[in-house]
Amino acid sequence: MVSDPESGRRERVLATALATFARYGYKKTSMDDVARAADISRPGLYFLFASKENLFRAAVTRALEDDIAAAKRALDDTGRPLRDRLIEAFDLWTGRYIGPMAGDVALLMETNPALLGPVVVDCPERFAALITDAVTAGLPRRGGDVARDTARTLLSTARGIKYEVGTREEFAQRMTVAVDLLLPAGDR
Repeated sequence: MVSDPESGRRERVLATALATFARYGYKKTSMDDVARAADISRPGLYFLFASKENLFRAAVTRALEDDIAAAKRALDDTGRPLRDRLIEAFDLWTGRYIGPMAGDVALLMETNPALLGPVVVDCPERFAALITDAVTAGLPRRGGDVARDTARTLLSTARGIKYEVGTREEFAQRMTVAVDLLLPAGDR
């Protein structure tokens, strides 16, 4: 298999861009800042992305799509207990956006919804559906309504905890408590 150097360069730029936007904020980040951080020329950056808006949207979309895929892999691993899969999925989706730099990335996404377009609604809805499906499949004796309510409560809890904790570890600990409270001991 032949690797595509342009694809590798694009991926490196996207990973670097999100960190650069988080560090300086969307408005203060220039294409020069991203080009320097990604070790690419400014014209090379513009070859890959026509504007700062396009670059920002692509970087956030890539991060969210990667988060969804990682959470789905965790939830699909049905050989593991539901409890562990849920905690891991929430950590991958929400936990990674807690802490100094991670908090800046989350704030950046939340404060620039017009730049991001439908991805800010689509990805959270997809994650909610993954959680709901996993809880529904994992708690068949409880019935669909109870499973959906449990999933919604976990989703709301994760959103609240995200703003109360300072580290990813704290988030995981608090989500573990939430999952343990909402899943009956026999269903974990």
